[in-house]
Parts: sequence; C-alpha cells; structure tokens
Amino acid sequence: MVYPMIFSPAAKSWHPTHLLLLLTAWLGTVGNLPLWIAIWRLPETQGLRGAATFLGFLVVVLGVLALFLSLVLWPRWLKPLGVLFLIMSAASSYFMLTYGVVIDTSMLINAAQTDVREVRDLLSWSMLASVLLGVVLPGYWWWRQPVRKVRLKSLMGRQLGLAMAALLLATLVFWLAFQDMASLMRNHKPLRYMINPLNGLYASAHLVVGQAAQATKPLLPLGEDAQLRKPPATEQEAPLIILVLGETARAANFGLSGYARDTTPALRQLQTQGQLVYFQDVSSCGTSTQASVPCMFSHLGKAQHDRNKERYESLLDVLHRAGLAVLWIDNQSGCKGVCDRVPQVSTQALQVPGLCKEGECLDEVMLKVLPQQLAALDPVRRARGTVVVMHQMGSHGPAYHKRSPQAFKKFTPGCTSSALQTCPAEHIVNTYDNSILYTDHFLASTVGCVSMPGNCGRTASQCVSASMAARCSGSCSGSGPRTGWPGPSCEIPTLKPMRSSHSLMSSLSSEPLVMTDRSALGNLALMASARGRMVLM
Repeated sequence: MVYPMIFSPAAKSWHPTHLLLLLTAWLGTVGNLPLWIAIWRLPETQGLRGAATFLGFLVVVLGVLALFLSLVLWPRWLKPLGVLFLIMSAASSYFMLTYGVVIDTSMLINAAQTDVREVRDLLSWSMLASVLLGVVLPGYWWWRQPVRKVRLKSLMGRQLGLAMAALLLATLVFWLAFQDMASLMRNHKPLRYMINPLNGLYASAHLVVGQAAQATKPLLPLGEDAQLRKPPATEQEAPLIILVLGETARAANFGLSGYARDTTPALRQLQTQGQLVYFQDVSSCGTSTQASVPCMFSHLGKAQHDRNKERYESLLDVLHRAGLAVLWIDNQSGCKGVCDRVPQVSTQALQVPGLCKEGECLDEVMLKVLPQQLAALDPVRRARGTVVVMHQMGSHGPAYHKRSPQAFKKFTPGCTSSALQTCPAEHIVNTYDNSILYTDHFLASTVGCVSMPGNCGRTASQCVSASMAARCSGSCSGSGPRTGWPGPSCEIPTLKPMRSSHSLMSSLSSEPLVMTDRSALGNLALMASARGRMVLM
C-alpha cells in the first residue's frame, strides 16, 4: 500500500520520518523554551553536574517526544497534526513565559470558560509576535514541504524502530542520571506540566474524561429539611443579606492587613467606628474562580472538596429550599454552577454611562441594578428574607488598569498594558493597588447600601450586613516574580460589617437563621443575631 502525497512530487521531497525528527527537534527545543528557562534557573542545574543534569533532561524530553510522534504522526495526517502541535506549543509557551502559569486541567477549564472580556484583555502585540514566530512561519514552512511516498510496511518498520530507539535512549539517560532527575522532578513538580505539547494533550484528555464522568452523576440534594427557624412576622422585618465575592484580592495588599499603603481608607473608617470586623487569617480554596467559587458554597472543606467526585447542591440551593429569595449578580465570568438553580443576572449586556464601556462594567454597576433586581424577585420569598451574592470583577488580571476608574488611580505611575512583562514591577503593583482601592470604595458603598434607610429598596431595619471574601491570587493572575510579588498568595481579605459596636462573639453565638441537618451542611452555617446581623462561617 502506498500513501498519497499531499503535494505534487518534487525533486527534493522529505521522507516522513525525517520530517518527524525535524518536528521533534523544534518542539523539544524552541517549543519548550519556558521549560528550559525554568530548569536553567534552578540551583540544581548549576555547575558541571547541574549542566549534565540539564542536558540529560533535554535528551529525555527529546526521546519522549520522538516516541510519541513516531506513534501518532503518519503521512495521511502528518501536516495537520504537526500544525496542531505547533499551535499548542506556541500558545502554551506564551502564557507560561508571560504569566508564569503551567498547563494543567484546571488551566484548561479556565481557558474553556473564558469570556469575551477576558480574551480581549489577553490580546497584545507580544501575543501576535508569539503566534507569528511560533505558528505562522514554521507552520507555513511545514505545510509546504513535499512528502515522499513510502510503502506502508517500510514506513511502519522505520517509525516503530525509531519509537523503540527513542524509548531506550530516554530510559537509559534517565537511569544514568536517576538520582538528580528524580530529585529535580520531586522538588519542582510544576516542571511536569511544562513539557509541550504533552502537557496540553494530557490535560485535554483528563478534562474530557473527567467532565464526561461528572455529567453522568446525579445532582445530590443537601439540606432537604431546611426551613426558616423564625420566619419574619411582616415583610418589613424580612432580612436582606448581601455576600460580596472578591476577585484576586491579596490580603498582603489590603490596608486593613497592615499593608504599608492605605489601600482601604473607607473600610478602615468603618472599622474605627466599630462597624466592621476584619478577619486576619483566611485562605482561599484555590487560585482560580473555577476552583474557589464551588468550594466556597460547598458543604465540604477544601481538602474534601478537592477529592470529591460527586455532584452536590450548593448553599444557595439550601437557602432557596428554605423559602428565601436568592439572587446572584455577576460582574465576572459566571458562578461555575453554584447559581444554576436560582435567579441570576449578568452585567455583560448593561450599558450604564460612566460604569460600563465596551462590554465591561465597573463593580458599582451591581449596586446600580440591585433595587430593580430585588423588586423582580418572588414577593412571597422576599417576605421571608433575601440573600444576594455579588460577584466582583475586583482585581482580575492581567488588565489591572481596567479595574479602577480614573478617580481611584491614586498610585502612579501605573501599567496600562495587559502585557505585564512590558511594565516595571513597581508600575504593576501601583495599578493593582488602585484596583484594591476601588474595591475598598465598592465594599464601603455596599455597606452604605444596606445601612441607610431607603437604599437597596429596603429600610435600615431590614438590611442585615455584607460579607466579603476573595479567591487566592496565584501566578496566573500576574502576581508572580515578574510583578515584584514573591509568588501565589492564598491569604485573602475577609470582612464582616456590623450594624452596631457589639462584639463579634455576639454574632457568632446567635441562633441560626436557617435550620437543617448540620451533617449535611458540614462547615457552612448561616447565623444571624436577634438584631439581624449576619455572618457566613
């Protein structure tokens, strides 16, 4: 059997195996540039022995790639698969070099759920240059090369022989340098997620299989016995509870946490007046919205949630089942399934002058639409009480300069580009701190909304409180070494406004607002005092 050629015969045509080896060399060197830079910077690769370890690792990677390509690249799909691998390697390399991320399943989930606003923020001239140099030029050359016709039997023998030789070479080198390489991989686990394009292929397969398995699982109910412990006697007594979910807010950059800059003047004033409690030691569930948000509303702790394979309802489902009105207002990329069964509103389609521009809105727009959205909820449920979750855009990177209006750009000069690698570290920190300053204003405004008569469509006696939490900011948010920060920070700002100067313990020792089987809700307990204050435990 003879495979047809993709291009017409030429005087100088390539044997398919030779093209395969050429692609192996490109992917193993240029296509894995972030990997080699990361390894070269490690202390284990310094000195003569370190250089030998580095070269050994290179040979192992080339051998593994040659083995993989020998098994999957055959003339009929040689060209399209080759271009696909070039695209995967160039894209992965760009994001690893620019934002310090690794390509794993969670990163692919984030990419799959990226909305138009986030894609627009990622576009830059450096990305265009990366695509040109990593995909367009080599891809064009690759596609134009004529491939020699080779008999199937001969080609199979040659490529399978190459695969066996590559396997033996990689195994031999790894065995000879086993101690150093094993130590390198054990001490620097992210390296295993940096080998292009195998990292993307593995993560894609893991994602597809995992989502397929998850889709077949039933949604397990929680708190089926949930009911209001003491329903309000009148609609005027029904509580309004607002929970604000932050985005990429680092406690280290919060003035209330002791940061050198006063990035939280409005909240500090509330704290001084005894109207706010700040929690100093709180950690997020993860470094992505996809990981953090479902965990925050789960009945499981972080460790259990990370290992969990089942599909459970969320806290919002329990509150809804208890008869409360529940509303999710999103100024982000969605609730990641948490709010699927309750009323929800997205700000993407809003066109509010001064707050929205080109499909993106500042967080204050959620307060702007809150009264109207509250009025649209079921009046029977509102008479029992309302829980509102507002999901901030917050300090979402890399376009930090878009997260605060001009009036809150106190720290200058700032970085006005989404390509953070083009800005000095201090400029990036200035821009990020401005986003925290605006978050401070937004949270204080939210407290004012639930504290002043007539705001939010309720009287003061009906407004309970606002809580705020954020997700962990990892290197994927631009908070790695290139921005001047030491690395991922999972310590997050969490605060609870108080309606009076009563102590926090007064709130924590109060009776539950919603009664249900505590074994079902686990570590989630909604508590409100007789005075109507609210805290999320």
